[in-house]
Amino acid sequence: MDSAASAIAVTGLRKSFGDQVVLDGIDLDVPAGTTFALLGPNGAGKTTAVRILSTLIRADGGQARIAGHDLAAEPDAVRAAIGVTGQFSAVDDLLTGEENLVLMADLHHLGRAEGRRRVTGLLARFDLTGASAKLASTYSGGMRRRLDLAMTLVGDPRVIFLDEPTTGLDPRSRRTMWQIIRELVAGGVTIFLTTQYLDEADELADRIAVLDRGGIMAAGTAKELKRSVPGGHVRLQFRDAADLDAAAQAFGEGRRDEETVALQVPGDGGVRALRAVLDRLEDAGIEPEELSVHTPDLDDVFFALTGHSTTAKETAR
Repeated sequence: MDSAASAIAVTGLRKSFGDQVVLDGIDLDVPAGTTFALLGPNGAGKTTAVRILSTLIRADGGQARIAGHDLAAEPDAVRAAIGVTGQFSAVDDLLTGEENLVLMADLHHLGRAEGRRRVTGLLARFDLTGASAKLASTYSGGMRRRLDLAMTLVGDPRVIFLDEPTTGLDPRSRRTMWQIIRELVAGGVTIFLTTQYLDEADELADRIAVLDRGGIMAAGTAKELKRSVPGGHVRLQFRDAADLDAAAQAFGEGRRDEETVALQVPGDGGVRALRAVLDRLEDAGIEPEELSVHTPDLDDVFFALTGHSTTAKETAR
């Protein structure tokens, strides 16, 4: 693990609550300027990992470096380099949107002029200027999440922990949040995202890790994880039953669908596997009317690794 090139480098992180092991020696590596998604069912330890890495609680063992600083030896330096947006909004309902941001600027000891400049810029960036004088209690769910993230950005963090940031948002607000996250990463910020929404991880994350039963079950890009589980296939549809019979004989494997005159040939969806299918069709002198590649999605990956889908509810700790 090259910690010098990593915004977050974790080795052997452990945490237990009583006799319940939540994190059992996990390793993580998040390159700077990327989005990393930590997936897991309820109670898997995602929030515990975020709380440890953001200095809110101590680990029982292991090492971590955040933005180049040792988590145990330099907690103040880590806090100065990070921002955290949790599952539940930190917005103060008794203050206006602007007052919430000004409060954060004061907490970061920004000068009056610099604080005003940053607050004005963030209100505009998050499309909150028109509502800046309204109490936060009147904000919609999407507006509150945007304000919450804007408050996180007042300190200009290099690493941001987003713990299930779009939970409860409508589809439009979720996509707005996604665009904001993409813009942050494009500007060089590193995002550590926990989520139960697989499409969110698929859309945003450069790398994904699946956490369950205290350990990292698998890690990689979305494409790598999808190819790691069975279920991928190439679907070949033919003009008539004669071509289907010839194809079934040529491949010697696959699932026939007589009603649609189609054959499903197992494959991982990669270029090499697809080329092999095309070569075999050409050798047999068969030309399908349609060809489509089907690969498992992240829900298939999650189920294969954990034995249940992300919507499964577990007993809360």
